[in-house]
Amino acid sequence: MKKASLETIAEKMKDLDFCMMITQDENGKPQSRPMSNNGRVEYDGDSWFFTYEDSNKVRQIENDNKVNLVYQTDDLLFIECYGTAAIVKDKETLEEKWVDGLEQWFPEGTDTPGICLLKISARRVTFWHKEEEGQYTA
Repeated sequence: MKKASLETIAEKMKDLDFCMMITQDENGKPQSRPMSNNGRVEYDGDSWFFTYEDSNKVRQIENDNKVNLVYQTDDLLFIECYGTAAIVKDKETLEEKWVDGLEQWFPEGTDTPGICLLKISARRVTFWHKEEEGQYTA
């Protein structure tokens, strides 16, 4: 597999929004769910997702913080990010990452009780795009 730079990965991810986030349940079995980074992808090795701290994914991450993110486009671009997750609750970061439209899920904005962010720090990112493939390792 060809080595890829973080800049190459960032360019490929700039227009991506939805992915499947895969965590491990209490029995070590993978659990997947769709997640959105709200269309704000300025990828620097970290992915950010708003959620509620009482969700299953947060409990699973507290138990095992290894996470996979899988993206796919209609243009045959596939990206898999493997990394570790952290639960972020500080108000400054919540406000920095907030975008209009999130009120649909978090009606009181960053003051919504139980709101938090998941920060996924990539350890490895692999992409496949038609005849091209590459891998970035942090």
